[in-house]
Amino acid sequence: MLVHSRGAKWAVWAVFLVLFLPLFALPLLVVLGASFATHWSGALPSGLTTAHYDAATRGEALQALTVSLVTALTASLLALVTGTWAALAAAALKKRQRRVLDALFVLPLAVPSVVVGLAVLVAFSEPPLLLNGTRWIVILAHTVLVTAFAYQSVTAALARLDPAYEQAAASLGARPARVLWRIRLPLLLPSLTAAAGLCFALSMGELSATMMLYPPGWTPLPVLIYAATDRGALFAGSALAVVLMTATLLVLLAVSRVRTRATYR
Repeated sequence: MLVHSRGAKWAVWAVFLVLFLPLFALPLLVVLGASFATHWSGALPSGLTTAHYDAATRGEALQALTVSLVTALTASLLALVTGTWAALAAAALKKRQRRVLDALFVLPLAVPSVVVGLAVLVAFSEPPLLLNGTRWIVILAHTVLVTAFAYQSVTAALARLDPAYEQAAASLGARPARVLWRIRLPLLLPSLTAAAGLCFALSMGELSATMMLYPPGWTPLPVLIYAATDRGALFAGSALAVVLMTATLLVLLAVSRVRTRATYR
């Protein structure tokens, strides 16, 4: 915090609390309260029960959570590999060529995700790549949507790398492939894990493109939450939302621990 006087620090904390509580914390607390409620009493939910969590951790809800986890993990891995490869390739290009590659990878972020979903649906609904009606079209759409974040994270990390390490390895006779595997990628590991966590979190919460693409046997949890709230089951939907948030936070916590260890290697 770049504030040194005690009064200014209290003012900054006061502004933070005034902005944070109503905009971020309060809505999440309401969702958490609603997940244990059976009805609304005035402005707040009431009537404590755990029945919503019993339903949210078994049957269709548990299957939807598994689908979301598998989709997010697969899409994150594919996005990380693709984004890292593209960032490494872009680092060797001229400035104008790099700008073109940057624009191509940022393009999915410049349009609504529902447009990306429609584009994937149209592109892969005919042979030779007929993916419509399979789980792979959902995974592909998520990969397209999150690859840009992996690419940008790795590109920024590459710009911060000290070239002296690579130059020293090359001067000792190390080939480019060995420099990549033993120098560059280990130095990039903290940024790679951070990019993987970001891609995972974004994929877990993706809804717009998923609604256009998911087949009946591959329903992610955000779709189930939307369906529950759409039919008026707000309390059941809140419990599903808490389960989704908890699963995402647990994975991000594990990624954070890996990133911390990679940073202090």
